[in-house]
Amino acid sequence: MTAERPTGQRLVEDMTDAERQRAERVDAVLPALRAAAEEADRTATFPASHIELLRDAGLLGLVVPEKFGGLGGTLRDLAAATFAMGTACPSTALAYFFHNTSASRGLLPLEAIDAGLFAAEEIPVVRAFAEKVLTRMADGVWLANFASESVKTAKANITIATTARKVEGGWILQGEKSFGCATGVADYYLTSAKLEGYETAEGLATFFVPRDAPGVSVRAPWDGLGMRATANNGIRLDEVFIPEDEALAVPGAFTKMLTMSRGSFVGNQLAIAAVYTGCAQRAYDETLTATTRKTFADTGEPIASSPVHQVLIGEMTRQLRTAYLWLRYQLSIETAEPPITPKSEVFTQWRLGKGAVTEACFQVALGALKAGGTSAASMGGPAGRALRDLAMGLVMTFPAERGMLEVARIVTDAEANELFTTAPEAAR
Repeated sequence: MTAERPTGQRLVEDMTDAERQRAERVDAVLPALRAAAEEADRTATFPASHIELLRDAGLLGLVVPEKFGGLGGTLRDLAAATFAMGTACPSTALAYFFHNTSASRGLLPLEAIDAGLFAAEEIPVVRAFAEKVLTRMADGVWLANFASESVKTAKANITIATTARKVEGGWILQGEKSFGCATGVADYYLTSAKLEGYETAEGLATFFVPRDAPGVSVRAPWDGLGMRATANNGIRLDEVFIPEDEALAVPGAFTKMLTMSRGSFVGNQLAIAAVYTGCAQRAYDETLTATTRKTFADTGEPIASSPVHQVLIGEMTRQLRTAYLWLRYQLSIETAEPPITPKSEVFTQWRLGKGAVTEACFQVALGALKAGGTSAASMGGPAGRALRDLAMGLVMTFPAERGMLEVARIVTDAEANELFTTAPEAAR
């Protein structure tokens, strides 16, 4: 942390006093995250000490409204926090991001209630579950958000095959979740499943699954090309019983909730791109430090002064600023009050923006690798770790190519539809 501004303000430049105070809480934990990052990456283990560290700092309730006991932050705070943590330990930042996405399962249902989307008899159940999500987060409970599965379909980015069968007093869950940070770390796995008898999103439900519940097991260790210390193994659910009051199983609740988000899916996905941008910023800073301090033996000039390094650093600068521009614009249109952009355009922008940010960040890491030369090209070194960490951004949720394809279809379909209309009465 600098004396002038917290780390997160490099991304969210126009912080309010309250946002700055919350960002300073984040900066207070960065030294510990940074100190543990290299060993955590080497052993592919989420540092257990980080759980209490973040809990004691109150950061597990960062985006929970104050009336539920949280810090009252918004998407702006979350983006600043994940960016800042990304400069210290991208793995921790990613796991922390997914914990905070759980808040949407509390905030959006409450907004849907206020919007009149639920019937009177549904409201007490929906409200009780939503408030339970928020108060648990504010109390320091770590929630892992489990949605993704290995089952894929052509029509959706995320397909839910895990099932929920109604029994006396609750539900029985059966299935497997292939992706979800904080496996074995979180207190609860906030798990999506489809209600028995439903084949559409109307039947999607959400359940609190205790980490140590009978029938819950951890999948094989994940050795992926990405952030290695996220505890990203996934879980298996074998006839897991969940009590009635630990579930939001009102048919249609999930889709009604999603209509309230300002952006894509549940409206907080840009904060994951902030993780990658923070990681890229760290790689950039370390490259500048190394190449400006190290000198050529014959001339005494900094290595950064060579034509090759000037080109590399110039390109890294361009790519990093590209990531910032996309991210800041997306943040502005998702948080402006009153809204300045229709939700459909916010969604379209994100389909492009996610890919643009993650591709740019990866190019920064690639530049760092080239600038460091053979001696710096180790998997344990800053450039090697950043290159692997940022590779995950190329595929997580969807690659840039899918985003561009979807946007092209949206734009061309809209244009094509404008080519056809009915003739006015006078022309008939």
